[in-house]
Amino acid sequence: MQFQHVLERHEIMTLNDALRRDPRKGKLMVTSGLSAMGTEFIVAALAMLAKYANFAQGNDPHGEHDFGNFELAGQKLLWKIDYYDRKLEYHSDNPADPSITTRVLTLMLAEEY
Repeated sequence: MQFQHVLERHEIMTLNDALRRDPRKGKLMVTSGLSAMGTEFIVAALAMLAKYANFAQGNDPHGEHDFGNFELAGQKLLWKIDYYDRKLEYHSDNPADPSITTRVLTLMLAEEY
């Protein structure tokens, strides 16, 4: 049973990393505050997000790579990945199964949290 749990966490982490690198692997939500920063800023933020690797026990206790923060042009940004069913109505029953899960990555200014 423990082995299965480790495999599921690894699959979730792998899927989350893929989404961070390519938002087309799920849904990308950008908050109004971040949107107000302009297209160039958003493109730069997505480039930084794709390279994000600052995962540690303190900010990634479950090893799923589903949350982080970074700074860009003096602005602190946060990002979070949530797991929904394919219709985006409920949370996914199994985030490790991409056939029943839609990943939603939200990128925001820290002040909007």
